[in-house]
Amino acid sequence: MQRDGNNFFVYSSIALVLSLFFDARPPTADPLQILMTDKHHGGKPNRLIHEKSPYLLQHAYNPVDWYPWGEEAFARARAENKAVFLSIGYSTCHWCHVMERESFENDSIAALLNEFFIPIKVDREERPDVDRVYMTALQAMGQNGGWPMSMFLTPDRRPFYGGTYFPPDSRYGRAGFPDVLRKVHDIWMQEHDRVEESAAGISVFLHDIERGGARAETVRESVMTRCYDQIAGTYDEARGGFGSGPKFPRPVVFNFLLRHYDATGIPESRAMVLHTLRAMAAGGMYDQVGGGFHRYAVDAEWRVPHFEKMLYDQAQLVQAYLDAFLLTHDPTFAAVARETLDYVLRDMTGDGGGFTSAEDADSPIPDKPGESGEGAFYVWKRSELDVLLGADAGLFAFRYGVEAAGNVQVDPQQEFAGKNILYQARTIKDAGAQYTMTEAEVVTRLAEARRTLFAARSRRPRPLRDDKILTSWNGLMIGACARAWRVLGEDRYGTAAVRAAEFVLARLYDNRSGMLRRRYRDGDAGLEAHLDDYAFLAAGLLDLYEASGEGRWLRAAVNLTEKQVSLFHDPERGGFFDTSGADSTVLVRLREQFDGAEPSGNSMAAMNLVRMSRMVERPDWEKIASGTVAQAAASLNAQPVAMPQMVSVFGLLATPPRQVVIAGPIGDPSAEALIRVVYASYQPGTVILRTDCGKEGATLEELSPFTKTLRMIGGKAAAYVCRNFACDLPATDPESLARQLAAKNPQ
Repeated sequence: MQRDGNNFFVYSSIALVLSLFFDARPPTADPLQILMTDKHHGGKPNRLIHEKSPYLLQHAYNPVDWYPWGEEAFARARAENKAVFLSIGYSTCHWCHVMERESFENDSIAALLNEFFIPIKVDREERPDVDRVYMTALQAMGQNGGWPMSMFLTPDRRPFYGGTYFPPDSRYGRAGFPDVLRKVHDIWMQEHDRVEESAAGISVFLHDIERGGARAETVRESVMTRCYDQIAGTYDEARGGFGSGPKFPRPVVFNFLLRHYDATGIPESRAMVLHTLRAMAAGGMYDQVGGGFHRYAVDAEWRVPHFEKMLYDQAQLVQAYLDAFLLTHDPTFAAVARETLDYVLRDMTGDGGGFTSAEDADSPIPDKPGESGEGAFYVWKRSELDVLLGADAGLFAFRYGVEAAGNVQVDPQQEFAGKNILYQARTIKDAGAQYTMTEAEVVTRLAEARRTLFAARSRRPRPLRDDKILTSWNGLMIGACARAWRVLGEDRYGTAAVRAAEFVLARLYDNRSGMLRRRYRDGDAGLEAHLDDYAFLAAGLLDLYEASGEGRWLRAAVNLTEKQVSLFHDPERGGFFDTSGADSTVLVRLREQFDGAEPSGNSMAAMNLVRMSRMVERPDWEKIASGTVAQAAASLNAQPVAMPQMVSVFGLLATPPRQVVIAGPIGDPSAEALIRVVYASYQPGTVILRTDCGKEGATLEELSPFTKTLRMIGGKAAAYVCRNFACDLPATDPESLARQLAAKNPQ
């Protein structure tokens, strides 16, 4: 075995298998359609019919003899001496739908799977722990990761070969799925020693990761500068974003850059974020009619999206646009945040107030009964606009880049032929000049046109909504709604945050044990919660406490964090495991460090610990946060761009604590005026505390004794700006508080 420069093992024992197959990535485009409803066609359901996951239920009438993840499947594999075929995906995954339609609904391919293997289907959003183990293994095999993930395991859960999407026959330069199944089965039966050698080697690699590599003693002081340099080195100055395309929004990068700007004053940090956020909002990746962001853009110009919408993107991007608004006071940023939140409240909120997970990229094609396609819900023909908008169709087309023959250039399979993906092709000013209107008139008429198109689009068949409620993603959205409540001054967002927080704590939290559940759907709370569930929910509750002043949210965040430390913290090496280790079916207990589309559980946990240590005087928590950063030192020193949220924690730890304490009753007008000042500017690293925590929560003095002497002044609310728990003279008027907040180091 040899270790390459990316720290992945290459196993000669799997060369025999790998020699058969080519690149595991799905092709960049293919016009294959999927059926999203009525899949059973009168057939007999398999075991997945008893699951709650919408993704698993999509496969409940496949002729494949699917098992859910669990010991029953592995026991049968041992009893029959069969390899396990593990398929991992999620409900809004386009290529997962394609592989289902082509292979898992195909009787002959299903017969091969059922004869040769024990098939298991996993929803990666329900079981990120299972997904992470086998994605790490897939990359160790030298393959690119992605979904659907297709892995072959021994009955004791060790992987020995895998890939992503396999076509039903040889195409795209790779072997067809039936050929893969036959060859893997032949090797399993005839060359079992090679399978064992591969499985053993990959298992050793995974357990090495579990135990952790060599730990650097300290994080280099230059890590923030190096992280900035690495990010800036990939910046697309012309079009915004990072890299040449596809363009993926990575909000942790925005968060780091804006904190870096606040700490250093380097204008480029701010400029990169603002340019990127403007470009994203103007492009087709943003839903110009209904609000909210699609997953990513397949091109460099943000114009052609992959159309699925994920809750975690909406939540994190709202936070980024709120930050941009606070830094610039440009109402465009506030409008994008508001429209995105309104989309979530309208289309991604369950009956009880919890936020649902995602909307699919694919939907039925209105003029082709029985067929579905990516983006069908969102694209337009010019002729449709002419009918719907009448005299304003030309103005709308000018502004949003609509062309008679369609405006999609990056479409080699012609899936969008004759269709238009709306984007802001020209400015309001240009539209006014072209159509001899004032800018105000252009804005009014375009707003009316968007309302007309929204109403027409609402009559189309909608994309599938994955309506499961995940604790982690709800935590992110609770935080976004809470901050938007105060930054935008709109109470409906605070109401949504409170409803969701109450829902999660009522349905997914056990007060007696302090334990969370990960998923709620159809009346059932299930699955053991992971590190990200505890950390993301605690972060959202901290935002809600700061916005509302209600101590119940701070108390809940403290309780969750205490349980998180007891379940996941590694006292020997520092940092946190992703899982508690209680589930014996998971091959290894990993710890995620890298910040991707979401921050890692470790970086979010560390950020929370620093925030709370500065709220409730818990120096032991700041020490755990420091240990979490130190545990990641080797990775931080080598490639800080992979961990920008953890770099932000490193920077926060180096900054003296800063608190703003508002002494005054919740809802008191003078206290509200002071709170508005705190939320009127960008203040990263500053925590907000209230001495009156409301009837439902303990007073702040019980949690943070340093506030005992902080009182109202002359019957008016007072604000105390404190540095490292030592406070300046109180401010009782908004102007005085604004001056104190503008000073970096209050005296």
